[in-house]
Amino acid sequence: MDTENHNSPSSQPDLTEVLEVAAKAGHILLENGAEISRVEDIMSRIASHFGVDSSNFFVLSNGIFTTGRTNKVTKSGGQASTYANVEFIPLKAIQLSKVVAVNRLSYDISNGRTTLAEARERLERISKSAPKPDWEQILGSGLGAAGFCAVFGGGWFDCAAALVVGFLLYAFVLWMSNRYMSKIVGGICNALLATILCVICWRVGFGDSLANIIIGAIMPLIPGVPFVNGVRDLANSDYLAGFTRLTDAMLGFFCIAVGVSLAFILDGSLHGGVVNLSMTVNPQTAGLLWQALAAFVGTAAFSLLFGIDREHYIPAGVIGAIGWVIYLILVRYCGATPVAATLAASILVCILSRMAAIPFRIPAQGFLLCGIFPLVPGAGIFWFTYYLTDSQFNLSMHSGLTAVKIAIAIVLGIILAMELPQRLFSHSHRTH
Repeated sequence: MDTENHNSPSSQPDLTEVLEVAAKAGHILLENGAEISRVEDIMSRIASHFGVDSSNFFVLSNGIFTTGRTNKVTKSGGQASTYANVEFIPLKAIQLSKVVAVNRLSYDISNGRTTLAEARERLERISKSAPKPDWEQILGSGLGAAGFCAVFGGGWFDCAAALVVGFLLYAFVLWMSNRYMSKIVGGICNALLATILCVICWRVGFGDSLANIIIGAIMPLIPGVPFVNGVRDLANSDYLAGFTRLTDAMLGFFCIAVGVSLAFILDGSLHGGVVNLSMTVNPQTAGLLWQALAAFVGTAAFSLLFGIDREHYIPAGVIGAIGWVIYLILVRYCGATPVAATLAASILVCILSRMAAIPFRIPAQGFLLCGIFPLVPGAGIFWFTYYLTDSQFNLSMHSGLTAVKIAIAIVLGIILAMELPQRLFSHSHRTH
């Protein structure tokens, strides 16, 4: 394509068409889990390449305001051509493969390899691309539940129970909760069902540690995407979007706590009180090798749930496993506190995600969202809820504060690692 002709007024694309394409790209990105800064950057990159000057994109967590004007206009007596559009974008099931596809398209556009019409066609194909099949998502939920059951102290029998519950839970999520329930009601019902299924398995002798089975089973419900994206938005000074997404994540944690608590209350009403539980670590899976394998399986399974392309399952799993093993080494052999170890491991996971983004040509967010999961305080949320339901308020307060400290450590780790300059990871900004 001839650059001079492309920029001439006579060949300049129509303003409305350019901004519609940019807005379409932003729509796909936002509804599939991209952070706000990436949405704004890609929309601006598309618009500026096709000659739209001073394009303004105001992106919220669930909406995009688009305005713009052209540099030179040969029609309408030389008056400026303007465009404005407001679009509400509800958050759907996360498909990070679509974020990757739009990210790659934006670089093809900026490098002159894609015309406006071709970009529109590619965006339509990306938008209509099917999510992972239900059976694959159910498999990911089961494997993720089993893997994280081992990560948080469960034995092989406990992992088998968590595997079955994970299968049944996500079948309910896909075929009932997502289709017929509001987000809050669905979140509570999902956690309630998962806990009841775990209790049933344990009471019939399928599994040894009820606590570890439940912790593993509820991990697919943890709102990791809004939590990590909220942190990254705050790191990029998008305070409104950051706090909105963190509030959404806190709502997800609250729904899990309510569902787990209701399940214990129902079981207690049938068996004369809340079941007596204690923290246990099964020696079967406590070794570093087994812990690394469990973290790898759990992280890779969650990358499936988040819709990452299949070729990225293994590197995502490796990053999650490395982060978790470093955490264990710091706690077990270096005398570090869980909070300090979480901070160090979070920084490492973020750095590894940024490094892996270059050769695999995907946003670092794809690896970070999955790799950070072994460090998320899912066990702390469970114990806070259990002790609160059992009226052990001191233990509940202690577990809750520990979970909050670990969450803050993850926040600080991501922010510190994101402040590292991009030149440490690559000589160009083309893939991060």
